[in-house]
Amino acid sequence: MNPEQWLKGKLKETLTKLYPNAADAALVFQPTRKDVEGDFTLVCFGLTKLSGKSPADTAHEIAEAFRQDNAEVAGCSVINGFLNINLTFQFWVNYLQQFEGKVSVSDSNLKPVMIEYSSPNTNKPLHLGHVRNNLLGVSVARIAAAAGRKVIKVNLVNDRGIHICKSMLAWKHSGKGETPQSSGLKGDHLVGKYYVEFDKALKAQSDPILQAILAGNFSALDERQAERASILWNKLQQSEGEKAEELKGELKMLANGATPLMKEAQEMLRLWEAGDSETIALWKQMNGWVYEGFEQTYQRMGVSFDKIYYESKTYLLGKQLVEEGLQKGVLFRKEDGSVWIDLRSEGLDEKLLLRSDGTSVYMTQDLGTAVQRHEEFEAGNYVYVVGNEQDYHFKVLKLVLLKLGYAWAEGLYHLSYGMVDLPTGKMKSREGTVVDADDLMDEVVAEARKKSEELGKTEISDSEALAGLYEQIGMAALKYFILKVDPKKRMVFNPAESIDINGNTGPFIQYSYARIQSILRKAEGVVNPQYDARALPNEKQHRLMIRTLEQYSPTVQAAADGYNPSLVANYAYDLAKLFNQFYHEFSILKEEDPNWASLRLELARKTGETLKASMALLGIEMPERM
Repeated sequence: MNPEQWLKGKLKETLTKLYPNAADAALVFQPTRKDVEGDFTLVCFGLTKLSGKSPADTAHEIAEAFRQDNAEVAGCSVINGFLNINLTFQFWVNYLQQFEGKVSVSDSNLKPVMIEYSSPNTNKPLHLGHVRNNLLGVSVARIAAAAGRKVIKVNLVNDRGIHICKSMLAWKHSGKGETPQSSGLKGDHLVGKYYVEFDKALKAQSDPILQAILAGNFSALDERQAERASILWNKLQQSEGEKAEELKGELKMLANGATPLMKEAQEMLRLWEAGDSETIALWKQMNGWVYEGFEQTYQRMGVSFDKIYYESKTYLLGKQLVEEGLQKGVLFRKEDGSVWIDLRSEGLDEKLLLRSDGTSVYMTQDLGTAVQRHEEFEAGNYVYVVGNEQDYHFKVLKLVLLKLGYAWAEGLYHLSYGMVDLPTGKMKSREGTVVDADDLMDEVVAEARKKSEELGKTEISDSEALAGLYEQIGMAALKYFILKVDPKKRMVFNPAESIDINGNTGPFIQYSYARIQSILRKAEGVVNPQYDARALPNEKQHRLMIRTLEQYSPTVQAAADGYNPSLVANYAYDLAKLFNQFYHEFSILKEEDPNWASLRLELARKTGETLKASMALLGIEMPERM
């Protein structure tokens, strides 16, 4: 039984008796104010055309008839045009007996939702930023499925490009045949090591060139580079602050491009695109190492996909769309042959879609991939889990598709999330200061072991089982700490804080669940699970526990609608905290009244089930003992 749906049905019966044209009336509820007694608040402003009276008089008229028609109504109050309805304690106790912690699905005929997440580069391991990305993607998918949607989970792997060639070239120069097996390193860590080596070697070559450029000497550059450098250098002389740093960054890119090492990397990319057998063989070998490493990390995080796309197979997609756009007059070609779209009327600018040499850009690829996916799955929504630095990109992607005539692009949604920092500050992958996902998981599990041993409390003595428990606690700490924050917000991840057993953390919720399981084990054969709801007088704390359980379904539905797992995470914390307060005040095992003892036991059991279901939506396992 869904209380709100039950209430709507009963109200419809009352309205039909009161007003002849009430059959199709829309009933709108809003959360009841905290300073008002009531379980539900009906907004009556839209019902005045049925009654022909003011909102307040309409609310009073409905309240009087509704109270007479339904014994489950304890009372009604009217504030202006808002009708506050308070249901009896017996209604909620009966509801608890039927409560199963399932999400009410309003429409089972919705089209599937496709969720793209992870999208790693094959030149380095997954890092802390990827952890937030993957955990968001998986939890959004789980929550959408719980809310009745068919979900398609996809990953677009960035497995080609100049950044991939950098790792390949560094390994070719100094790898000496090193493999994951010979080095003892995971494949993604090994490849990432050579990416860092490339950047160090590049810096050694480019620094002298950059210093010369900053001094106005462009002799190390070719004619085109020198011309560009001269323009930037002149602007630099008249700039300061952020603008000056931006210009220096562009000059640094020119210096990098003038180095023998970068030219060699660009030549390797050219050979790859030309299908050179030796280059392709090395590319396949090193990418294979990375995929094996990724899979180990994904498994530990509980991440999976229904389909994986590879940029090496999709980067040419979209060129045909560009041609179609030119024919329709949606796109235009400049004198140098490059193709653009003008989005200034939408508050953006002109966007490049095809370079003058005919090569595609990321936007072109994403356009083609989006169309291919829609032809393949015909989803209703396409969710891209990507950091907020790509906000502009996804605004353009959606606009271009709509202008090309693809109406389904209205269903594109960018789940834009904030950066994850550490207490020590930002991470930099090129300098090798990024926190790898594997190292981070090891750290939180080690922290879980340390904290548990300091507390000296555990019901488990077997060493293998203990190791499994520490893994569960550590991963819960990591996942919950990241998912409890609204995705749009930038956050700081603190491993030590995430493991706190007394705070708003995953381990606190796990401990609350394990505590409930201990209560249930002790109550078996001691407390009769049956109780008589009619024999129980109204008690506000018991009522609050039941009402909080009832909020599970609407919370999950809201999280699904908003692609926001933090709603589920914080609901689980509030429920766990409320139960701990409740259990501190009300005994179960020592309660002499059998009806109260049985009701509280049922509350404990249903709370445990709901905590477990909520945390499962976040990919978190719940230990039976701690």
